[in-house]
Amino acid sequence: MSPRARKFVGAAAMIAFVVVYALLAMTLAQTRPVQQANGAIQAVIYAVLGMGWVLPMLPLIKWMEGAKAAR
Repeated sequence: MSPRARKFVGAAAMIAFVVVYALLAMTLAQTRPVQQANGAIQAVIYAVLGMGWVLPMLPLIKWMEGAKAAR
């Protein structure tokens, strides 16, 4: 697959994943245990949910740049 096509497919997959992940994170953030937690715990939960999409995306990003890394 050409690098251009690889980046296009990767970008489309990233957008789809982030949309689904954002909906899931919003749902989790509105659950009763999170809402009843104290402010410090809520801040940690929101930070984890906010940055939680990064780790699953790393393999996709590496795959998108795979042609450059192989050279």
